[in-house]
Amino acid sequence: MAQRCWLVKQEPEAYPWSQLVADGRTAWTGVRNFQARNHLRSMKTGDAVLYYHSVTGKQVVGIAEVVREAYPDPTATEGDWSVVDLAPRKALVRPVDLATLKADPVTRDMPLIRQSRLSVMPLEAAVLDRILELSGTR
Repeated sequence: MAQRCWLVKQEPEAYPWSQLVADGRTAWTGVRNFQARNHLRSMKTGDAVLYYHSVTGKQVVGIAEVVREAYPDPTATEGDWSVVDLAPRKALVRPVDLATLKADPVTRDMPLIRQSRLSVMPLEAAVLDRILELSGTR
C-alpha cells in the first residue's frame, strides 16, 4: 500500500513545531472529534504528516512522520479516543500560509480549507507535493 499523507493542526502557543523538534517525538493527544480520531486510526507508520500552526501564524511549518500507530489516548478520562506518535522529519524551507493555500489551484480545495475546524485530515499526494513545492522543500 502506498504511503498516505496527512495534516495536523496545532496552536503554536500550545505546542509549536519547535517543541516537537526539541522533543524528538510526541504522542498526538487530546483529539476529541470523531472524524479526526478516525483519521488518527487510519495512519500507518512512515506516513508523512504536515504540521500546521493554527490560530496564530496559520501556516504549514514542517513535515513529521507517524512513528507509532493508533493506541488509546492516555489523556482521555472517558470515551474511546486514540493517539499516534509523531516525530519531526524537517522544517519547511519557507512556511506556506493559509492565504497561499486558499489561492493556489492545487491546494484551494484541500480539507484544511473546506473543513477548517478539523484538526487531523488526509491529504492527497498532489497536495502534499504542491505544498512542498511552494515551500521550496524537497
